[in-house]
Amino acid sequence: MSDYSLKTMMGKPERLAPGHRMCAGCGATIAVRAVLRALHEEDRAVIGNATGCLEVSSYMYPYTSWEDSYIHNAFENAGATLSGVETAYKVLKKRGKLPEEEVFKFITFGGDGGTYDIGFQSLSGAMERGHDMVYVCYDNGAYMNTGIQRSSATPMYADTTTTPVGSHSNGKMQNRKDLASIIADHDVPYVAQTTFTPNFMDLHRKSERAIYTEGAAFLNIMTPCPRGWRYETADIMKICKLAIETCYWPLFEVDHGKWKLSYEPKKKLPIEDFLREQGRFKHLFRKGNESLLEEFQKEVDRRWEDLLYKCAR
Repeated sequence: MSDYSLKTMMGKPERLAPGHRMCAGCGATIAVRAVLRALHEEDRAVIGNATGCLEVSSYMYPYTSWEDSYIHNAFENAGATLSGVETAYKVLKKRGKLPEEEVFKFITFGGDGGTYDIGFQSLSGAMERGHDMVYVCYDNGAYMNTGIQRSSATPMYADTTTTPVGSHSNGKMQNRKDLASIIADHDVPYVAQTTFTPNFMDLHRKSERAIYTEGAAFLNIMTPCPRGWRYETADIMKICKLAIETCYWPLFEVDHGKWKLSYEPKKKLPIEDFLREQGRFKHLFRKGNESLLEEFQKEVDRRWEDLLYKCAR
């Protein structure tokens, strides 16, 4: 991080006020607070927010938890909304209708449902056009707000309300989409994947880099959901650590086309260490389901090796 120590970062005023209705231990609000701390204190922001858990719980008209200008938009158009606002800002600046010294940053948040799936078209368009904005996906691996339905971010074999485990099903049958890699293929200046590490420095550093890199930037943040993933609320940091150490959720960034690995485990843990902690995968540990765990491990290994290759190039 350029000129910010962790102490300085954590001491900044909150830009997401307490008193919202998000669940206790929700990963999304932890991610939002961390991202917004990366804003320089003298800068202002316009925040976009796709419909989802974060929106319905932080904005109850006429009340809002957001200290910066805030726009709630439909599920599918978070990328389009903020790209339009960013364009208007540039035009007004060019015409001299806004003070030169006043700096606004444009950041939009969406869950994986509104990002990987329903909002992918507007996200792709905003990235391809190169708007000076940051799109942040808080990836909790399902449509949590409407009852824990599967999304394309949902891991293989996860038990959700639309992929229920039963006598004829082992949960979701498809692998999760690798959205960070897809956005990197849009040739944008900055893409990063991160989650909560013990000192939060990976998330803070990448957030600042995304906000202050000129052009389009994308952050994909794994934000565990205690209700949907079915783990004890206090175990969120343990879940994140296991996701990193098993290489289920590797930490990396793509800076102007150059792939960089942010962390490589000294000893890569088996994927069952991550899965065992979550109720949505408990069926994988029943007798006779060993082959499902093996298949899951093979997919994690394949993606990890592919990432190492990209970073080595």
